[in-house]
Amino acid sequence: MQTPTYPTQAVVLAGGQGSRLRPYTDDRPKPMVEIPGTGTPIIGHQLAWLASEGVTDAVVSCGHLAEVLQEWLEGADLPLRVTTVVESEPLGRGGGLKYAAGHLPAPDEPWYATNGDIWTRFSLRDMAAFHTERDAFATLALARPRIPWGAVETDAFGHITDFIESPPSPYLINAGVYVFSSAFTELLPDRGDHERTTFPGLARERRLAGFPLPNGAYWRAIDTAKDLTEAAKELAAQAR
Repeated sequence: MQTPTYPTQAVVLAGGQGSRLRPYTDDRPKPMVEIPGTGTPIIGHQLAWLASEGVTDAVVSCGHLAEVLQEWLEGADLPLRVTTVVESEPLGRGGGLKYAAGHLPAPDEPWYATNGDIWTRFSLRDMAAFHTERDAFATLALARPRIPWGAVETDAFGHITDFIESPPSPYLINAGVYVFSSAFTELLPDRGDHERTTFPGLARERRLAGFPLPNGAYWRAIDTAKDLTEAAKELAAQAR
């Protein structure tokens, strides 16, 4: 069995416009939005989490209102070294990931990546060990989010037997956190979406792994104002 290699470098994809989070994103990029009561923007949480998991260098890929994010990063007391990159023209998700990865300090070593709108906590080292054990080129964290509607259970005859408020989804989804081998970078498109090109090819070759988030691990994608409100409630409950 291979000895796990724990990455010390990461890419944070922070270029989205966050149109569904307006008006919060009218004057700041999505990763700069603060979850009420935390005192920290999403990007600050992510960088602290990465550093706690052994990451020493992060490349932040900026886009919408990049200067606001860059200014905050320059003035913040960060627990790791941060480089920012801005695409001169849109490259798509896969092309943008490849461009950012080109600025990592150790191109021959594995790396983490995370979407800039994810608020989560779990062991990245455990995920890296999982990735190594499966000899994967890429490993996706998998979450089982709660469905935003109430569910109804019925018996075989059609009688309603129960109501369940916001049950967990029966399906796992891509949680927006990744471990990539060094060889993965060259498989990314220069332009376009890696989830339509690179990932399906690796899946056919059984070189794409999925790491289910551990039971009890906190995860939420911050897409809407409602997500901000719900995350604030959940984090406040955890702090009690």
